[in-house]
Amino acid sequence: MADDIHQQKPDEKPIVGTVMVPFPMQGHLNEILHLGNLVASYNIPVHFVGSTPHNQQAKQRLHGWEPETTRKIHFHDIKLPHHQQPNIPLNPPKPDTESKFPGHLQPLFDATEQLRQPVFQLVQNLSTEFKRIVIIHDTMMAFVVQDANSISNAETYAFHSVSAFTIFLYIWESLGDHKPFELDLDIPNGIPSNQGCFTPRFTAYIAKQYEALNFDSGRLYNTSRVIEGKYIDLIAKLPGYANKTLFAIGPLNPINTKSKTRHRSLDWLDKQETGSVLYVSFGTSVSMTEDQITELAIGLEKSSQKFLWIFRFSDRVDLSADEDLGRDRLPYGYEIRVQDKGIVIRDWAPQVEILAHPSVGGFMSHCGWNSCMESISMGVPIAAWPMHSDQPRNAVLVTQVLRTGINVIDWAHRSELVRSTTIETIVRRLMISKEGEAMRKRAVEIGRSVRESTAEGGVSRLEIDSFVAHIRR
Repeated sequence: MADDIHQQKPDEKPIVGTVMVPFPMQGHLNEILHLGNLVASYNIPVHFVGSTPHNQQAKQRLHGWEPETTRKIHFHDIKLPHHQQPNIPLNPPKPDTESKFPGHLQPLFDATEQLRQPVFQLVQNLSTEFKRIVIIHDTMMAFVVQDANSISNAETYAFHSVSAFTIFLYIWESLGDHKPFELDLDIPNGIPSNQGCFTPRFTAYIAKQYEALNFDSGRLYNTSRVIEGKYIDLIAKLPGYANKTLFAIGPLNPINTKSKTRHRSLDWLDKQETGSVLYVSFGTSVSMTEDQITELAIGLEKSSQKFLWIFRFSDRVDLSADEDLGRDRLPYGYEIRVQDKGIVIRDWAPQVEILAHPSVGGFMSHCGWNSCMESISMGVPIAAWPMHSDQPRNAVLVTQVLRTGINVIDWAHRSELVRSTTIETIVRRLMISKEGEAMRKRAVEIGRSVRESTAEGGVSRLEIDSFVAHIRR
């Protein structure tokens, strides 16, 4: 990245400093910390603010960057009031058949509102040190940062942690019969409804954030115009966006991973044939029932395909809880039976490095946007199994728009148990059929284009260069 520094006189204030305000779910934390590293690579001071345990979590789980880059970031740890509700068991949350959204985390989301005053105080203090202080915040933290609008030399930029495709559809549908223009492209059929995507409490939380989201100077998107340029352009035409500058600066995940320590999963992948392994992971906000875990395990085994399965449950409110508690839920003797074909990983694993490994030929995913972007940028096709939030629509983007994946289950049947026979069929279709091979070739081509977009002169590189120039103006 660019490392030029604007010249200034010794007694002058630096031109710009930035404050990053993430939403405390792993996918959101990860994206904004990636963005923080990207901004820091331009020699712009970065201040990352959040609760003490989540700042620690973000640093521990980050991978792919040189440690020197992250050390440039100033982390501001804020102690929140105790948000663990009484009598909440330490066991993973019991999955709900209607909505798999991690509603058990709602006390934490509500507690983040206590960051409002500390964040304002930090921005106010930093505003005296820089000619311009730039706040980059997750859209789900708009309530927290709204007071920055009263600081004369402060600018705020909302960061969208989901796909432009998903954002456009949500806004377009909300306009009802008052559409401002005719669409000049085909929207895929069967767009999933919002039913089952969120709990009612989180839906109300989202509404509260968007009520406060009326002060930002621009929007940032973790996407590339290579894959979503037409949807970025459509968003720019929507009411309320006329005076906003939009920057498609993704993928934020590193393209060339630079971890100095090597996870054991990579050693196992080294021994496998090129493109032969299915990577299975459902992120940090998904918990499956025991019946579904059993069906998945049997389906993977019966497919006779090699697999690397990250077997974790949803993060808890209490991040210090024992992660292995209650996790012996695989069929008896399973790991011994599949040891020639598969490996089960129960700890944190470096997903970007796994997806970049030449042995990986497919990804069974919940289609969180982080996972989608990482898979797309590494050229790996997806077996899409969305669970909640924006994931059902991300799955449509992957399977119908980009055509680099297949559905495990239709969203309309989300409450049904996915049987091992279905999983076996899907795995074999993705990994060893002609259909899967065509998807893999297309994924590789798109991945190459996305990676090229981050190189000097590429569209994503030009977007981040443009954003940096804009805040340094």
